Amino acid sequence: MHVLITGNMGYVGPVLVRFLKKAMPGMKITGYDAGFFGHSLTGAENLPESLLERQVFGDVRDFPAELLEGVDAVVHLAAVSNDPMGNRFEKVTEEINQDSSVRIACMAAEAGVKNFVFASSCSMYGFAEGGARKETDATNPLTAYARSKIGTEERLKQLDLGDMVVTSLRFATACGASDRIRLDLVLNDFVACALTAGEITVLSDGTPWRPLIDVEDMARAIFWAVTRPAENGGAFLAVNAGSDRNNYQVRDLAEAVARKVPGTEISINTNAPADNRSYRVDFSLFQSLAPDHLPQLSIDQSIERLLETFERMKFNEPDFRNSQYVRLKTLERHIADGKLDPELRWHSAA
Repeated sequence: MHVLITGNMGYVGPVLVRFLKKAMPGMKITGYDAGFFGHSLTGAENLPESLLERQVFGDVRDFPAELLEGVDAVVHLAAVSNDPMGNRFEKVTEEINQDSSVRIACMAAEAGVKNFVFASSCSMYGFAEGGARKETDATNPLTAYARSKIGTEERLKQLDLGDMVVTSLRFATACGASDRIRLDLVLNDFVACALTAGEITVLSDGTPWRPLIDVEDMARAIFWAVTRPAENGGAFLAVNAGSDRNNYQVRDLAEAVARKVPGTEISINTNAPADNRSYRVDFSLFQSLAPDHLPQLSIDQSIERLLETFERMKFNEPDFRNSQYVRLKTLERHIADGKLDPELRWHSAA
């Protein structure tokens, strides 16, 4: 089996590649990535891409159709990957996250690819009062990032992609250890705060809801989607990927980290204006369709793995929110150094 992964040099990619190679040792994997965050390694003993058969560098806006020859499945991770980046680069977010995603899916169908897996997001539910959101509930995207995800889903659903099976995994908020860790994710940020400052500062009043999923469990879901037959969910499937037990309020996450890092104090801004990004999510459809690929890691296990990673890194960066482990800061630094232009394209002389 030959799988092509776009955006493989980000946060999810290294964990996904390792998981796929272990789950299916004969699998051939090609990576395609712009390389924005390739240098942001976190104590890895080997370059994660050493497990690949081939690494290609390029922009998804210029994705070459010939790379799809002989490919059985595409895992499309490449994206401007969170709200702050989406707000800073709104037009580029639409080009990369939506337009390019649809274009690559069409090329994949034309090339005879059997399965196309799109990394979507539960953030499309935005502010959702009441019960947990199901796939049939209305979406309420509040940011450019969230709008790009629902926009891509809607276009993929409308297209005639032949016999290609399309799975849009609406992931819960990512967390956990990776060879290219991100510290602009809520749980990861809290662990870094506890280690460097002995205090977790919750900028909201702590009540917003977030569903979480460890990056390894994201890989587990992707493995299911890579081989999913149309009979299991339909030719096009948008499904919430996560676990009901991992719907947490932000203050619960802070308390979970404090239990694992003794002496950590928690400061909650009780006077903060309401955070509209609050949603609980129903994962029962995913549970019924993929019973052998459900999330296995608890929040405590994710925190423990993060702590092990930080220890291996000898992590001690009190100003980590301005470091290479925060994606927006990395892009802004590339631009300031003249390596990237404002459209997030590499300068040829960089």
